[in-house]
Amino acid sequence: MISVAEATRLVAATIRPLGVEHLSLSLATGRVLREDLRADRDFPPFNRVAMDGMAVRYEALAAGQTEFRIHHTQFAGQSPQPLPEATAAVEIMTGAMLPPGVDTVIRYEDLTFRTDAAGQRWATVQALPPRAGHNVHPQAADRHQGDLLVPAGTRLEPAEVAVAATVGAATVAVSRRPRVAVVSTGDELVPITEQPQAHQIRRSNAIMLQAAAEASGARTEIFHFDDDPAALRQGLPALLAGFDAVVLSGGVSMGKADFLPGVLRELGVEQVFHEVKQRPGKPFWFGQQPGGAVVFALPGNPVSTFVNFYRYARPWLLAVQQPAGTSAAGAAPVSAVLTQPVDFKPPMTHFLLVSLEAGPDGRLLATPERAGGSGDMASLLTSSGFLELPPEQEHFPKDTVLPMWRFRG
Repeated sequence: MISVAEATRLVAATIRPLGVEHLSLSLATGRVLREDLRADRDFPPFNRVAMDGMAVRYEALAAGQTEFRIHHTQFAGQSPQPLPEATAAVEIMTGAMLPPGVDTVIRYEDLTFRTDAAGQRWATVQALPPRAGHNVHPQAADRHQGDLLVPAGTRLEPAEVAVAATVGAATVAVSRRPRVAVVSTGDELVPITEQPQAHQIRRSNAIMLQAAAEASGARTEIFHFDDDPAALRQGLPALLAGFDAVVLSGGVSMGKADFLPGVLRELGVEQVFHEVKQRPGKPFWFGQQPGGAVVFALPGNPVSTFVNFYRYARPWLLAVQQPAGTSAAGAAPVSAVLTQPVDFKPPMTHFLLVSLEAGPDGRLLATPERAGGSGDMASLLTSSGFLELPPEQEHFPKDTVLPMWRFRG
């Protein structure tokens, strides 16, 4: 039986970045970028008008001029026209390029207008702008051409997609999504569409693992095997060869129907470890098919399955989508503060379900949840994550700062 730290190291040793594929930007949300995105021109690319109103030369205002002849009107998207004289003005709209010869915009609210007998429009300034350049967003004020905007290794969320579109990245290089086979095992399990008999339960673990893997960026398929070594020997080889990872639930403990470790070894899967000094999840089995999938064989109790997926499988799935030398957001724990004392005597790492709230100092406050053991799936509904309590300590006073793995919020 190995420590959590050693199990973490051994799982991480199997991480290899996945291949690259090129996608239309419209299909790339949620994918991990494998190329740097740089500004193809300045941000903004021109002196951009920030308010609807009138563009003038500030030195005319400084000289005391308050009434301006409106030479023309310019909308966003129109090519700017120069003014014939420094004392004229342009009626201008938000988003337009500031024309040459003017440098300041006065908003409509600070103007009054009149039309003379010849049909010429004039504007009178009611409130002077505080400085030259007022209501103008200068060219390159945000970013310069060539600046790095979105580095490789970033997961593309809507903000990143917007920036990619702005720089004309219609197609982007992204990581291939990991292919994950989700496998439930057990004679007692029936499809979720069926009414279980008194001695049966639905295959909820598989659905949970599928949801968690998809949320980690994976493409998944679900499979089920009864507690039958022959069925496992027949069905598992295709999964080991056709997927990047196989995540199983159940069949890895010491019971008479726990055939998985033996069958996996028979099929050539190299056992990396079996059993970890942790609760829940002591029977966790991990291995790798040479040239094929890694195998996360998780204990079947729901909370144990859930916690061990988030502690080991999710970080692996996030990491294989990253370019070499980068780390994934959300793949490591954060710090949280215990709100009440906790005692845990067995010399093993304890994963403690907690609810979270922000403290007045901004730190995360973790309150232990009352759970009915590793089979209490409902306890996950009121939890936001789990603390990792180290094995060398039995008593954890209030205000102890501990690593916390977050799965909600």
